[in-house]
Amino acid sequence: MAILISIDGLDGSGKGTQSELLAERLRTAGKRVQVVSFPMYGNESCFAVEKYLGGGLGGKPSDTNAYAASTFFAVDRYISYRTTWGKDVDACDYVIFNRYVSANAVHQLSKLPREQWEDFLGWLWDYEFDKLGLPKPSATLYLLLPPEVSMGLVDKRGEKKDIHEQDGEYMRRCYEAGRYAAERLGFTVVDCCAGGALRSREDISDEIYGIVCAL
Repeated sequence: MAILISIDGLDGSGKGTQSELLAERLRTAGKRVQVVSFPMYGNESCFAVEKYLGGGLGGKPSDTNAYAASTFFAVDRYISYRTTWGKDVDACDYVIFNRYVSANAVHQLSKLPREQWEDFLGWLWDYEFDKLGLPKPSATLYLLLPPEVSMGLVDKRGEKKDIHEQDGEYMRRCYEAGRYAAERLGFTVVDCCAGGALRSREDISDEIYGIVCAL
């Protein structure tokens, strides 16, 4: 059975870059690796997610409640698990998720009052892992990045923003929700800044590779 690694964090934190760098290093070490990125844009499983993020259900994240939006992302994971990447898990040494269930624990948790956060995390973990039967990761690495830095990096990409990325206040709430979820759910936090400055992607990659090798 493969070792499953989830890499998560705010938009712009480098999840995709670090997933690919980790995969490259593991392959160089002779390991069989699969990288799975969510949401699976362009796939049928992602229809509801694309509708939501594209503003088809409202122009603000709060227009769709936390439980409904979480279900959209969970369906994308479940259908793709049953039809694509899940078929290859047993043939791999490592499966690396660029975003996973942990993304709901950050982005959707942030929509709720603080007093409801604990109940939501309990519901989410039971729903996706127990009810839907998605495989649990061996470790979740959370790339911690201040929201101001995150939003600045998203701006530099010059791409069309989804409704999450357009909302600065929402991103700030996600930052607090991410820190809470990381503590409550036992994520391994990788601080992407040192002394107020953004660390190099190579430096962050070295830390991540060391964490994974120690599993």
